[in-house]
Amino acid sequence: MTLTRFRIEGVALALAILVVDQIAKFIVAGPLALSSRLQIEITSFFNLTWAENRGVSMGFLTAETDVARWMLVVLTGIIATIVLLWMFKERARGDILALGMILGGALGNIIDRARLGYVVDYADLHFGAFRPFMIFNIADAAITIGVLLLLARVLIIGDKAAKSEGPTSGVQDGGHSGDATAAKTEN
Repeated sequence: MTLTRFRIEGVALALAILVVDQIAKFIVAGPLALSSRLQIEITSFFNLTWAENRGVSMGFLTAETDVARWMLVVLTGIIATIVLLWMFKERARGDILALGMILGGALGNIIDRARLGYVVDYADLHFGAFRPFMIFNIADAAITIGVLLLLARVLIIGDKAAKSEGPTSGVQDGGHSGDATAAKTEN
């Protein structure tokens, strides 16, 4: 596959996450009327619970005023733009898809914050009184999974650039590829 195709897949994944996230939020806010019911028990370990998140991850940077809200929209918009640019610079398919997940989730939450003044959260995973996560949504899950995939790649595989350097890299290091290769084999 070509890099162009990888990037198209990343953008398609971002758009799919955005659409599914917004549909889920529409369903819990509209037909399920979760905002007035506050909670619907689905299973013994999963509820739909209405939460209006005026901050970012886990409620940090709470934006209680309109000025703070729009500053948060701009800040998260800048971050989403950086993720998009990174996605178009990235070469590894797995990283492009992980960035697509992050981008799709970010856009879903940006739309909520701009439109409503808060992010709609509803997924409440619990085991009795133990709640391993705060109440979240599909966008939050996509962002978290995307970040974890990127971290796992870095921790497991390491620096891709260092792993992919070979004898042809001499063009970039002033024609001393033999020296670099010799140094690598000695270590």
